[in-house]
Amino acid sequence: MPAKLRKSHTDKMLAGVCGGFAEYLGWDSTLIRIIFILLIFLGWGSPVLLYFILAIVMPD
Repeated sequence: MPAKLRKSHTDKMLAGVCGGFAEYLGWDSTLIRIIFILLIFLGWGSPVLLYFILAIVMPD
């Protein structure tokens, strides 16, 4: 059965969105957080807004 995308309860700093993506992709959560921070500094879209939307939409 494939993994489902959901917020992490064990690996979270704010809402568990980055930890959930890391569990879903099988990556280290630190790498996901670094990518997220780089997207903020590079100005690609609005990662902060996307994070808060995902925090509301992603299941627990």
